[in-house]
Amino acid sequence: MSRIALITLGCAKNLVDSEVMLGCLAKEGHSFTTDLDKARMVIINTCGFIQAARTESDQAIERALAWKKNNSHRSVVVVGCYVERYGDYLKAKYPQVDFWSGVTDFDRIGQLLKGETIDCRQTTFLLDHRTPRVITTASNWAYVKISEGCSHRCSFCSIPLIKGPYQSRSISSIVAEVRNLASMGVKEVNLISQDSTFFGRDRGLKGGLTSLLEKLVYIKGLKWIRWLYGYPEEITDDLLEIMNEEKICPYFDLPFQHASAAIVKNMGRSMKALESLRLIEKIRRRVKGAVIRTSLIVGFPGEGLREFSELKRFVSEARFEHLGVFTYSPEAGTAAYNLKETVSAAEKERRRREIMSIQREISRDFYRSFKGQSLEVLVEDESWCQPEPACLYGRAKFQAPEVDGQVIIKDVQPGLPLRAEPDFLQVRIIGALTYDLVGKAVNAEVS
Repeated sequence: MSRIALITLGCAKNLVDSEVMLGCLAKEGHSFTTDLDKARMVIINTCGFIQAARTESDQAIERALAWKKNNSHRSVVVVGCYVERYGDYLKAKYPQVDFWSGVTDFDRIGQLLKGETIDCRQTTFLLDHRTPRVITTASNWAYVKISEGCSHRCSFCSIPLIKGPYQSRSISSIVAEVRNLASMGVKEVNLISQDSTFFGRDRGLKGGLTSLLEKLVYIKGLKWIRWLYGYPEEITDDLLEIMNEEKICPYFDLPFQHASAAIVKNMGRSMKALESLRLIEKIRRRVKGAVIRTSLIVGFPGEGLREFSELKRFVSEARFEHLGVFTYSPEAGTAAYNLKETVSAAEKERRRREIMSIQREISRDFYRSFKGQSLEVLVEDESWCQPEPACLYGRAKFQAPEVDGQVIIKDVQPGLPLRAEPDFLQVRIIGALTYDLVGKAVNAEVS
């Protein structure tokens, strides 16, 4: 069997797909390495969402082909979103790649690599609780993918073209998977989807996300539940009510995308600035300790100085705890692709930096507000302390993995042995950076 190195590009949903491939390949006897010199095969799970992601995928493929060159025992396999969308182009550009696969067969990668003939799936692969999977995140948290695809038609987005329409998993399958993760020591699950607030609608279920959360809160051993990426228009009173449950992180990941009425309309979205601000106020009023993350797009066709000023004012008034900004990337096949570009690449980047400059001040104020408080922190990075005081790294309840900041735990007692699978520490906050907190452990016990 081959020793395989697997490279994952793109979002957390891609990471879960890679974990499925690892699980299925491990079941067939393959081993894995992060050292390319020891690998016989490299699998690259690509992202093709925007041009920047495709460039990164191209670079990864080219590095892998350079690794393969002059060694007939090495092979390169390329899979994922980029292949699904631009497969013919990629096969012509990189004929040295040994095998290609899109997004329909992550669970059958072993069979495909052996050359077995299998029925062709017409839809994106949707995992369930029986699908083999190797968790690659820290031992105490994991992502759980609750659906595939998207049925929205945002004018700038190519996801429906890559992944097809929305497909929800069953609630029972998700509960079974989370229960199994909890039995393995996972304390935090992060539910991921193209739109978590749409969950269940394709199955005729109303309030599907709320119903799912109602089941997950009863799983023993699980301490934090967070859902990521929802549509602002889909936030219901029932969802707000259950967000006050102790196990559910009061965290709202709501990409508003823009504030200008004209831009929002051309994006195929519906919530304008005033409606968005009213929703934000309602969330903070109804959910104790609520934090909101959003993502925005600058440089969309038609975004003049007036529209950009509206966006800046919106960011200043909303005071998001977490925010990301992307420059508009025209994607073939989307409705917005036919709109005339009105903002240069340099101006898009300047506007992105200006929004982030506003957000930095908001973020500093947010993090400074925790100084002197004691927070419960999920420790992600662990080690046996060296003779000198060491640092640990973790996250508070209001910090999602990978996209938000961290809590840096300083001066851990010299010589203190920490368990191989740490969980939570009480941390007294002594300082704040722009996107991170600094603190000291209140006690040495790991719960």
